[in-house]
Amino acid sequence: MRLKTSFRYALYAAFAGLALTGAGWLLADWQKNIAADESWQEIAATMLMVHGGTAMLTLLLLGALIPVHLMRAWRSRKNRISGVIMAAFNAVLIVTAFGLYYLGSEAVRPWMSWIHLGAGFALAVMFPLHVWLGRRDSGITAAGARTAV
Repeated sequence: MRLKTSFRYALYAAFAGLALTGAGWLLADWQKNIAADESWQEIAATMLMVHGGTAMLTLLLLGALIPVHLMRAWRSRKNRISGVIMAAFNAVLIVTAFGLYYLGSEAVRPWMSWIHLGAGFALAVMFPLHVWLGRRDSGITAAGARTAV
């Protein structure tokens, strides 16, 4: 289920942006407790703001991905296992992001945070694996050419 090049690159950019800003926030959040100055606090706040904005864009892309990729691949029985894992990780990330942003419970927040971090970094590993598995199954090389079958 090869995606249009511009849409595929938009997805790659969005997921890379989420992974980088998530990792950047984690580093800045860890450093703000160690460093004496407030620069890490500002960096953490900026990373979180960019991460949230990128997440909103990614939600739009995921919504568009459902009819043009997910449903078609499901019906053709292609790459189902990694696709279900991708959908599940994205669902967990959406639910935990909602919880982190809108729920004020200090008892639940640390759990939501750890689940969100774990699912986010797992998705960062799973995303290229899903692409690789899909290309392998369809006989498409990294350059976009079809291999002889």
